[in-house]
Amino acid sequence: MLLISSPRFEEHVSPPGHPERMERAHVFNAAAARWLERGGRSTAPRPATREELERVHAAAYLDELEGTAGRAVQLNADTYTSPESVEIAALAAGAAVQAAFHALDGGEPVFALVRPPGHHAESDRAMGFCLYNNVAVAAAAARARGVERVAVVDIDVHHGNGTQWMFYTDPAVLYVSTHQFPFYPGTGAADEVGRGAGAGFTVNVPLEAGATDADYALVYRALVEPVLEEFAPGLTLISAGYDAHDADPLASMRVSTAGFGRIISGLASGAARNGSALALVTEGGYDLQALAACLDVTLQAIDTAIPAETLPGACEASIAAPRGHRALDAVRAAQAAYWRL
Repeated sequence: MLLISSPRFEEHVSPPGHPERMERAHVFNAAAARWLERGGRSTAPRPATREELERVHAAAYLDELEGTAGRAVQLNADTYTSPESVEIAALAAGAAVQAAFHALDGGEPVFALVRPPGHHAESDRAMGFCLYNNVAVAAAAARARGVERVAVVDIDVHHGNGTQWMFYTDPAVLYVSTHQFPFYPGTGAADEVGRGAGAGFTVNVPLEAGATDADYALVYRALVEPVLEEFAPGLTLISAGYDAHDADPLASMRVSTAGFGRIISGLASGAARNGSALALVTEGGYDLQALAACLDVTLQAIDTAIPAETLPGACEASIAAPRGHRALDAVRAAQAAYWRL
């Protein structure tokens, strides 16, 4: 497994008290250092090109964002730039493309540790701490390169509205999201399934606040993994947000560190089984200790190919998973015309 990491991600500076703070980059750097100490490999990111960004972002928006270079600007209620932010955001998007291409070429998983996150950024606006939509840029780059089918699996606690809308009519890009609902940003209901030729290729799994490891295990086993197997992507991209952790201050879920390990392990095992290249790109995760632990368990789960059911704390998904069962029923009703669930 290859890690893409750089101390430069510290250079995107948010205002004091902002959850998406430079200390998150310190956690990334420490995780990368532990990885290298264990004999792992790492490489530096390269910036996304204008052509790569324009595949998913409007030219006028890119011009507007580039106009903030060298300045600290409040773009909206929760998203800010500092003098270096545009350059660092381009590195984040470029790292996502780099991860996708290396996974396709090298046949091994790649994990890009980047900030700012990306999945809320829409075609024409920044949103939710996000400037460029890193995973969407990578998915579009893979499609332009000739990959017939790309899957994006978003495990962040917030729905990735930007990624969803960018591919909402596109049957070549499957977007699957498990998220707290109703919650910020207000999108991600089960009946948001795509439009036109893209109908059925958006699969939202809305979970109620308080969802546990068992709820997540149920929906991944019964919904997410079967849909991915049926879709058979050439590339699977994971929007790896860890803010569904029970210690995270921005949400109300109860996923443990081991629970995240099982989610990642199941997705990685499925990708390997189906012959799909696999790349992960960080999104949210705002409790620093929980973020560090989740990065470590992700690296362990992928690098050692530990079966999900053997990870510490493994549980039967059918036990004490009422929120998962309600989500399962809603998604099956919404997706009945599209998938064998």
